[in-house]
Amino acid sequence: MNLTEKTIKQQYLYKGRVVALRYDEVELPNKEKAYREVIEHPGGVGIIPYTDEQEIILVRQYRYPYAELTLEIPAGKRDPGEQPFTTGVRELREETGLIAENMLSMDCLYPTPGYCGEIIWLFVATGLTQAQTDLDDDEFLEIERVPFKTALDWVMDGTIKDSKTQIAILKLNEWIRSGKLPK
Repeated sequence: MNLTEKTIKQQYLYKGRVVALRYDEVELPNKEKAYREVIEHPGGVGIIPYTDEQEIILVRQYRYPYAELTLEIPAGKRDPGEQPFTTGVRELREETGLIAENMLSMDCLYPTPGYCGEIIWLFVATGLTQAQTDLDDDEFLEIERVPFKTALDWVMDGTIKDSKTQIAILKLNEWIRSGKLPK
């Protein structure tokens, strides 16, 4: 069975600095018409810095949509045309001041495929060297070093709610357990 939907018409309702909102008319596999609301986003990159002491580096920041502080891996939005690896190197340095000897791809994820086209690429960073942070003017955060086992517990007990951070921690745990993480 063909499950794809064919776009008939797209109408932009909003174009902002970070996202755009479209209202699309589509043809369903049964030839009926339906409507889809789509958020366009340039995509982002999340980096899980893993230290020689089996700690990870997280950032604590206020997230306006939830009106609360969250604990997340360093991450950021891709610039137009920028490769995910380049974004990862830049965001790691800007948010944590860390430079990684190794940046290993953990593939990508679709955070909310029902209405948003954002793709987040994940990397694990090892061989870390400390340099200076370079935060954006509207970026305020605190850096936290957390034992990896504690971070894993925080994923399981709901302390860490951010999905990209949960997935990165769970993937890293499997890489460590299976011996896939290079020394």
